[in-house]
Amino acid sequence: MFKLLQVNDVVRIPPDKFDSPLEAVATEVLRATYEGTVSRELGIIIAVLNVKVSDIGKILPGNGGIYHKVSFDLLVFMPVIQEVIEGEVVDVTDFGVFVRIGPIDGLIHISQIIDDFITYDEKRGALMGKETHRILEKGMIVRARIITVSLSTGPSRSSKIGLTMRQPFLGAISWIEEDINKSIKEVKKEVKKEGK
Repeated sequence: MFKLLQVNDVVRIPPDKFDSPLEAVATEVLRATYEGTVSRELGIIIAVLNVKVSDIGKILPGNGGIYHKVSFDLLVFMPVIQEVIEGEVVDVTDFGVFVRIGPIDGLIHISQIIDDFITYDEKRGALMGKETHRILEKGMIVRARIITVSLSTGPSRSSKIGLTMRQPFLGAISWIEEDINKSIKEVKKEVKKEGK
């Protein structure tokens, strides 16, 4: 889930930046500090926005920088267990697929893709269902549910998100559309039978 959070902090303006516009320097320092980091409480920090800096700063003894109070917005992504998301398949492997959801990739293990025996076609880079003949390959848009979240502080690369598509109306969007159309046809067939 994406969130926009309002934050208050103090930013240090280094002496070599005193001749630059205060708000531009504060924005630069805050982006270097926050963007791309992971917080267990906040989630993955994507962007620093709407920076407002106090004109009055403090100089501390023995430190050449000036400290200013600052308020700003953080755009964050916090994956929530049981949340249904849509994303693009960015990699297909013999053990599952990686799906891009916001700033991070989630893994759908091969056992969590579909209720069918799945084989991996290495040449095509796709997973195929034996009974259903459904194919999952790079570039497809899928709908999945978040089942595990492990956010590691620091770089977002070490965080892990587990996903499942083994529930009704989850899977590749094309599969969901097929299932809906099939259900509609069955209902129409039942209505016709009852009408006779």
